[in-house]
Amino acid sequence: MIPTVFSQVIELGDGRTITLETGKLAKQADGSVVVKMGDTMLLATIVSARSASPGIDFLPLTVDYREKFAAAGRYPGGFMKREARPSNDEILTMRLVDRVLRPLFPKDYHAETQVMIQLMSHDENVMPDSLAGLAASAAIQLSDIPFEAPISEVRVARVNGEFIINPSYTQLEEADIDLMVGASADSVAMVEGEMKEISEEEMAEAIKFAHEAIKVQCEAQVKLAEAVGKKDTREYEEEKQNEEMAAKIHEAAYQKCYDIAKKGTSKQERGLAFSEVKEEITALFTEEEIEEDGDLIEKYFGKTQKEAVRNLTLNENLRLDGRTTTDIRPIWCEIDYLPRTHGSAIFTRGETQALATVTLGTSRDANMIDSPTIQGEEKFYLHYNFPPFSTGEARPLRGTSRREIGHGNLAQRALKGMIPDDFPYTVRVVSEILESNGSSSMATVCSGTMALMDAGVQMKKPVSGIAMGLISDGNRYAVLSDILGDEDHLGDMDFKVTGTADGITACQMDIKIKGLSYEILVNALKQAREGRLHILGKITDTIATPNAGVKAHAPKMINRIIPNDLIGPFIGPSGKHIQELQKETGTTIVINEDPVTEEGIVEILGVNQEGIDKVIARIDAMMFKPEKGSVYEVKVIKILDFGAVVEYTEAPGNEVLLHISELAWERTNNVTDVVNIGDVFDVKYFGVDPKTRKEKVSRKALLPKPENYTANKPARDNRKHDNNTSDKKPKFHKKEA
Repeated sequence: MIPTVFSQVIELGDGRTITLETGKLAKQADGSVVVKMGDTMLLATIVSARSASPGIDFLPLTVDYREKFAAAGRYPGGFMKREARPSNDEILTMRLVDRVLRPLFPKDYHAETQVMIQLMSHDENVMPDSLAGLAASAAIQLSDIPFEAPISEVRVARVNGEFIINPSYTQLEEADIDLMVGASADSVAMVEGEMKEISEEEMAEAIKFAHEAIKVQCEAQVKLAEAVGKKDTREYEEEKQNEEMAAKIHEAAYQKCYDIAKKGTSKQERGLAFSEVKEEITALFTEEEIEEDGDLIEKYFGKTQKEAVRNLTLNENLRLDGRTTTDIRPIWCEIDYLPRTHGSAIFTRGETQALATVTLGTSRDANMIDSPTIQGEEKFYLHYNFPPFSTGEARPLRGTSRREIGHGNLAQRALKGMIPDDFPYTVRVVSEILESNGSSSMATVCSGTMALMDAGVQMKKPVSGIAMGLISDGNRYAVLSDILGDEDHLGDMDFKVTGTADGITACQMDIKIKGLSYEILVNALKQAREGRLHILGKITDTIATPNAGVKAHAPKMINRIIPNDLIGPFIGPSGKHIQELQKETGTTIVINEDPVTEEGIVEILGVNQEGIDKVIARIDAMMFKPEKGSVYEVKVIKILDFGAVVEYTEAPGNEVLLHISELAWERTNNVTDVVNIGDVFDVKYFGVDPKTRKEKVSRKALLPKPENYTANKPARDNRKHDNNTSDKKPKFHKKEA
């Protein structure tokens, strides 16, 4: 049976289109759609269980995004030749989609839900992650799963002052703004990206431009669902409620929570005080009530606590730790804390602490990227680790989490634009979070900046970061600078901004309320700038400028360019020459070929400068080209019957034959009569002899010519001769004509 296919076309306004199609693939899923742009095609599906598992009081939502190697006509790497665990880029795309979708499911919807998005065809001019949010939302709109409103995500770039929706890879390389924006038709929900020191107003303008494109894409989803036939939303078991219990808990706990919040105590002290109040509230109910509705007691107490903390800020401009809305927690910093790392720094702000290290290496240490859509390497990368002890917890370690990958990526994007393009090293920054009470990713940016400067990385400018929050009741609002972990949980916005003194370099924003006005957004950005500059001052008080050079125990990196035809001789057969040179000098030598000029780029990495100098001398010797007519000092290294092999002293290893006839004006029978091994003298270079096609040098050309020397009759040597030898007839005679 031929399926009935429905489609909807979205115009991007510049001749490009996006097509939504359903009815052909994956019809047993609750909702499925194919999104096509150019030759890029994504299949998105959603399936949700009909009932929630017992005891689940949250939405078990899984968003999975995978790029198939076949989509780009490539084979997966590795022995198995099969797609394995998701790459970092795939995980980052999953997080982008999840952050926009999750808040729009009903709060009491707890059924297992799985969104799967896969790249089935890849067009190198289309970035598929820009389409993933649109694909996921369109699939949901075609299902009966409860969901508030369609959403979409777009990438907006600014190239030569012009904004572009969903740019190509080539366009993105030229852009000074790379921003992913997720929103419904009414409200912006998520923003994440990197920029080249732009202003707050420019960022707000980019978000507005993206939102206008999203509105069109949301409308297209509604039209597609209507064309197919919009399904009635499925019924599901709602959470149980007990209004009487909620009122009782609110009355008993609200003021106590308000008073605790107003004391401005530490995280542990607050936690203990709130726990004691919770125990008092629990004691108000019978064992039967606790057994039947114990989960509701905890839920209603949490709502009461949240209301008290929020009202404290809105009413009195006070926060949980006693600060006002614009105050930054106390900061202390230290550099060069770890004696054997190439660079290190501690950044502590309140109860959040990050220890960053820097390691310098060659291009061989670059982070290799091999995915269906991207192949290449990163010469600057950052890893973020969040151990359980940082929050006073004991839990199993199960590898790098998606959160760690996301936070590390944000910090990496914040800093990478400040690494000089001509910096020769590969740089790895690692951030260890040792304490956490909010904004550990921004602490990573700050500690990373100082560690890089401590390592001697000549950063263009130092970078700082701050996390902003928002509390609003619809009429009043308060923007919070440098939020705590509790304020992130209780607030309406988590907005992380990084930048230099001159502009924003990266951001990540999650908004939990609808209809956030651009006025509030711009105010938050401006308040963030003030806090960012305050933190930047603390950083520059600790280390104002990068150290002039790398540390004594850190490797030094020197780059040399050699002609393409010398790469092979330098490496030697099976790498013999380069391996011997590395062993002799204690250096690491890496050779890459310039893709444009095809010249060899030689990276020399070593701690000992003497070893580096030896490698440089060897390269200079290989590249030594004597000039015709010039005089050079040479050293005899080998004696032959027909001459001496000499080596240019300014280019050790560069040898040439000094023929016996060019040793002296006098007739020479034995080379050792004139020179011996180890002798040093000058020779003149005559270029390539056209007869022998070999290079010619001469010692005698620099010696005074004997008075009795003629070209046809060389002077006799100093042997004794008979006085009558001139009267002797020659042994041979020319024949008469």
